[in-house]
Amino acid sequence: MIRIKVAELMGRHKLTQTKLAEMTGIRPNTVSALWHGTIKRIEIDQINRLCKALKCQPGDLFEYVSDDEDSHSQENK
Repeated sequence: MIRIKVAELMGRHKLTQTKLAEMTGIRPNTVSALWHGTIKRIEIDQINRLCKALKCQPGDLFEYVSDDEDSHSQENK
């Protein structure tokens, strides 16, 4: 599964969801879904705007976690 790391990057830059939405022009609901990691689809243009605002590379926004690792982390919660 793909884990979205937008919340971590926002924390490093001390950005609120509202501020990131303003900086990127991405709808607040979409920013919220990114922050919570519940978004199902993201456009390349949005990735571009996030990278510009967060001063990062596309690979910094996402992380692949194997299904095995994810199920182990869920069991430990």
